[in-house]
Amino acid sequence: MATKKKRNAVPTVDPLLASREMILVAGSGGVGKTTVAAALGLAAVQRQSSRVLVLTVDPARRLATALGLEAFGNTPVRIDDEAFVEAGLEVRGELHVAMLDTKAGWDELIRRHAPDAATRDAVLANPLYQNITSRFVHSHDYLAMEQLHDLHATGDYDLVIVDTPPSRNALTILDAPGRMADFFGSRLLRWLTVPYRSRLFTFASKPFYKIADTILGSRFLQDIADFFVLFQAMESGFVRRAKEVEALLVDPRTAFVVVSTLEAAPAHEAKFLAESLTERKMPIGAIVANRVMPSHLADVAAGRAAEDLADQTGPEGDGVLAARVAEQIDANPEVVDAVLHRMAERFDDVAMVAAREAQRRSELASLAALTVDVPWLQGDIHDISGLGVLASHLRGAPDAPDLP
Repeated sequence: MATKKKRNAVPTVDPLLASREMILVAGSGGVGKTTVAAALGLAAVQRQSSRVLVLTVDPARRLATALGLEAFGNTPVRIDDEAFVEAGLEVRGELHVAMLDTKAGWDELIRRHAPDAATRDAVLANPLYQNITSRFVHSHDYLAMEQLHDLHATGDYDLVIVDTPPSRNALTILDAPGRMADFFGSRLLRWLTVPYRSRLFTFASKPFYKIADTILGSRFLQDIADFFVLFQAMESGFVRRAKEVEALLVDPRTAFVVVSTLEAAPAHEAKFLAESLTERKMPIGAIVANRVMPSHLADVAAGRAAEDLADQTGPEGDGVLAARVAEQIDANPEVVDAVLHRMAERFDDVAMVAAREAQRRSELASLAALTVDVPWLQGDIHDISGLGVLASHLRGAPDAPDLP
């Protein structure tokens, strides 16, 4: 009895989006991470009748305008259904978006963790507070993790997607909660606070503070000490929350989506990130290979076609093919012939790049159960219609279009 041949399953993010409550989109800078995060949110509401929130970090200005983010920050806003209709998209759920606001985020943290109103007001009024928190190392990383925890705890959304902050090392987002907990037990914090909490200055420390007072001014050092003494009063709240966030990162309801292009440096970073996630027992939901060249460009058949094109164009060609193409596009036959011949001659370079990309993709695909390819698209994505095109590719639509 003949058996039916199984059709190859088309890679799609639909099952992942339907089965998780939290998704963190991670990767090195410049790989399209923010846009992929927004497109994942759109893909989710196209497939599900659910409330989805995308917490993004500094999207491109035109995309932020399209999403209604220009005048908003930490407070989520819903994208009007009419915007989807105008973009020619059908959605079943509600898509909400928010943009991480570092200053507002820190203010919320202080209000939450302060042991009393007096400490809260003193921290917020400290003249160095805004400057210090805005420059706090990996501030965006920690705040993104805090907001992920808060948004999940509210239960207001069926799915929360976090576009992790851009970083030279994508693992900084994972270490942010632990770094915050370690900070409260660090020598730096003790060094900054002990002299002003105790009247017992060591003989060795007095000369330093005398010089520092002369150069910086005693008020400056006092402000620093005051701030960190107050900050230390919130230790229990910050440390407890950091541990809760760390637990959330390994929760089965959470998944990471690693985004990368297939260029050497980003692909290497993505491989390192994926391996590190596995070591930390943090679930990898998918790897998105963005701006991928068609793999068939590396095929033998493609190379032969390029050789045939070279033979039919240029000095050795008869000009027939160029004339036909020129007629179709209303162009000068001689110019068309020169362009086609040049393309054919340089095809080996293109094929080599495609082959290298295929190898890197294979290496990344071995690290996750799902790998989704997004091809090079025309132009940049700067509106909801463009997000719809990207969402189609992420969902594995067989007729996914290109950008208009």
